[in-house]
Amino acid sequence: MQFKDIVGQKDIINRLTSVIDSGRVSHAQLILGSEPDGSLQMAWAYMQYLCCEHRVHHSEGPLRADSCGECPSCKKIASLMHPDLHFIFPNPPNGSDSVSANDYMKEFFDFMLNTKALGTLNDFNDSLSGDVKTSIIRERDAANLVEVLNMKPYEGGWRMVVVWKPSRMKREAANELLKTLEEPLPQTLILMVDDSDEQLLPTIKSRVQTLRLKGAGTEKVESNAEFAAMLVGWLRMLFKLKMKELSGQVDKMAALNREQQKQFLLYAQSVMRGCFLNTAAGVEVHLGSGDEKFDAQFPKMITVNNIALIEEALDDAVFAIERNAYAKIALMELSFRMSKALKKR
Repeated sequence: MQFKDIVGQKDIINRLTSVIDSGRVSHAQLILGSEPDGSLQMAWAYMQYLCCEHRVHHSEGPLRADSCGECPSCKKIASLMHPDLHFIFPNPPNGSDSVSANDYMKEFFDFMLNTKALGTLNDFNDSLSGDVKTSIIRERDAANLVEVLNMKPYEGGWRMVVVWKPSRMKREAANELLKTLEEPLPQTLILMVDDSDEQLLPTIKSRVQTLRLKGAGTEKVESNAEFAAMLVGWLRMLFKLKMKELSGQVDKMAALNREQQKQFLLYAQSVMRGCFLNTAAGVEVHLGSGDEKFDAQFPKMITVNNIALIEEALDDAVFAIERNAYAKIALMELSFRMSKALKKR
């Protein structure tokens, strides 16, 4: 998982890569975001960047840096096969007091890989035919984790742990982890991932650094009648790609002032993100375009195959507008990139 695969979190990603590059990595962090919005993806990409042997830094574009995706460490983390990468997560009892996350690790890895870490706890429990109400993180899970962290790293680098849904952690499990959080071993990173910290025990909450993601994936895309009509007209031109009509549509977009152009592109980005979450995770999206046929059919066009390309194209266009680029050229280039991306569904 690379940062470029995460939708709509570029500012937070840039802050994270800057902190990692500076060597000021906090040993225990909590990533919060409404599911499914990429919070588990963020933890995955964070660890890949942390361990990457050849980090890539960009002089231009929305992301300042990313993992290379090609070194041995990147490939191991991307496939969830790195020996120093560990997970604990809520798991159903399955009729036994001795069950733990270790008993469901293969299923959890399949869940992460198949959903690209955009699935929900309900999705995971459905795959196990389990009951989400009884899925918890037990004292045994925490004890297993502490035991792993006290072992020497296999590859001599970071020990990394993701605790998914710490709000489902029993008090006994939290107490088991407290010493590790208070007195971390060198080169140890614990990333907790949840959609809320309201149910998290105060003893845990006070010992972690909290990172809140922006743009919760489940929120309704705000209706904007003018922007919605302009977006629908533009997208239809992208499918036809008739230059005269497309040029006329781009002229309308370029006639907006720069702040309006930026807001339109951010609106388009929010629509694309909502459509992707609809396709990838079944999240209901309300486009509010006023065109029922478009609202029903368009979300299917945004898939895992093109969302990164679309997000990058829109980010680049915002970047250009903010730096006073000639609007029509920037928007026409965006149009060509969007047209190409939409055909990759």
